[in-house]
Amino acid sequence: MAGAPDALIQQIEATHAGEPWYGSSAERLLRGITAEQARLTPVPGGHSIWQQVLHMISWKREVTRRIQGSPPKPPIEGDWPSVGDTERDWASAREALGQANRDLLAAVATQPASRWDQPIGDTHDPSLGSGLSVLGMLVGISQHDAYHIGQIAMLRRATGLL
Repeated sequence: MAGAPDALIQQIEATHAGEPWYGSSAERLLRGITAEQARLTPVPGGHSIWQQVLHMISWKREVTRRIQGSPPKPPIEGDWPSVGDTERDWASAREALGQANRDLLAAVATQPASRWDQPIGDTHDPSLGSGLSVLGMLVGISQHDAYHIGQIAMLRRATGLL
């Protein structure tokens, strides 16, 4: 992929739909969950599986926009978008997660190797994820996904789905 570090690309792919070393991929953990189950919030004050998925989509899309040259800002879709109501909405959310991953990898594929060390944003803001290099941003989104996939695994366990 046009100078992209192969190991990082493999991690992004494995985290979404492959066999990551830490356990299950997002796709595997989401398999078989209904919309009703995805809306459950077994941890008081916590997020549902569906909210985790929408959050991951928002940030994956934001990182893609940044790699393509947009300045860092909160995701257009919101940090924690509202969930839908129907099985069709839930299926759309799962498909959107896959599409966001494909879009990110497509954006990465267009970047020359000289771009990896270039900063995204003028200032370092950990809450916004700005001030990192393109490579740092990709490592960050991989870590972000792994964290939220872990949350999904815990939510599955808390709701008796794992």
